[in-house]
Amino acid sequence: MTRAGDTAGRRERLLKQASWIAILGNLVLAVLKVAVGHFGDSLAVLGDGIDSSTDVAISVMTLVTAGIVGRPGDREHPYGHGRAETIATTVLSFIVFFAGAQLLWGAVAGIVGDAPREMPSRLALVATAVSIVGKLALAWSQGHYGRLTGSTMLAANARNMRMDVLTSVSVLVGLGLTFGLGMPLLDRVVAALVALWILKNAFEIFREANTELMDGGADHDLYGAVFAAVATVPAARNPHRTRIRRIGAKLVVDLDVEVDPAMTVAAAHQVATAVEQAIKARLPEVYDVMVHLEPEGAGCHDECYGLSPADHQP
Repeated sequence: MTRAGDTAGRRERLLKQASWIAILGNLVLAVLKVAVGHFGDSLAVLGDGIDSSTDVAISVMTLVTAGIVGRPGDREHPYGHGRAETIATTVLSFIVFFAGAQLLWGAVAGIVGDAPREMPSRLALVATAVSIVGKLALAWSQGHYGRLTGSTMLAANARNMRMDVLTSVSVLVGLGLTFGLGMPLLDRVVAALVALWILKNAFEIFREANTELMDGGADHDLYGAVFAAVATVPAARNPHRTRIRRIGAKLVVDLDVEVDPAMTVAAAHQVATAVEQAIKARLPEVYDVMVHLEPEGAGCHDECYGLSPADHQP
C-alpha cells in the first residue's frame, strides 16, 4: 500500500473510532435525559435529551461517511469523495435545526398555554449534572480526533458538543431557579432558550458547510503560505489568480505564475514542478496544484477571480 493509502486508511480508522465514541456516549446521555425529562416533567431536560439524540444521528452519519470519503478518485469523481463529508455536514445542520424547532414549538406552547404546570423531579438536576460531565469528555474527544484527521465534520460535532455543555449548564441554572422560586414556568422558559441556541448552532454549521460547497472562504493564512512557497522558487514570479478550495480534509490550489519568456518549455515545466513541490511541502494537506505558466509581464487579466500577494490579506 502506498503512503497516501496508509494515510487515508488511518484517517478512516480514526473517523470510525471518533464516531463510535460519540454514538455510545451520546446514546447513554440521550436515554438518560429523555427518560428523566419525560417522567420527571422537565421540558428543559427533555429538550436537552432531544439535542443529545441529534448528536447520535450525527455520529452515525459520521460513521457512514467515513467509509465514503476514504475512497480514491474514479471516473465519476476525479477529485475523490471528500465532499461527501461536507454534504453530510449540511444534512447534519438540518437535523439539528429540526430538533431545535420542535423543542421551541413545545416550549412556547407550554408558556402561553393554560394547562396546569407541575414542578419537575429533582432527578432532573442529577441528569443534567451527569450530562455536563459527559459532554465535556465527548467534546474533547471529538475535537482531538478532528485535529488528528482534519475533519470538518468532527470539528463541527465538537463545537456542537461544546455548545451542548453550555446548554446543559443553562438547564441546570434554570432548574435551580425553578426549585428555588417554586416557579415551574421557568422550566419552559429555559427550554425555549435552549431551543433558540440549538437553532443558532444549526445555522452556523450550515453556513460553514455551504461556504465549502461554494468553494469559498479559504483561510487567508493558506494563501500566505502558498505565496511564501512560490517565493522559494526564484524563477517563478508574480503568482496571481490564486484559488484555494477545500474538498473534505484536502486542498486544491490553482494559480498563475510568470516565467522568463525566453525559457524553453522543458525549463518552464521544471519551474512549474518546483512550485508544486514547494506548495505541497509547506501545506501537506494539498491534494493537487494546477500551475498555469505565463510570460513575464502578462499578468494583467480582465477576469478578476483569484488572489495575488498584494490582496490576499483580509
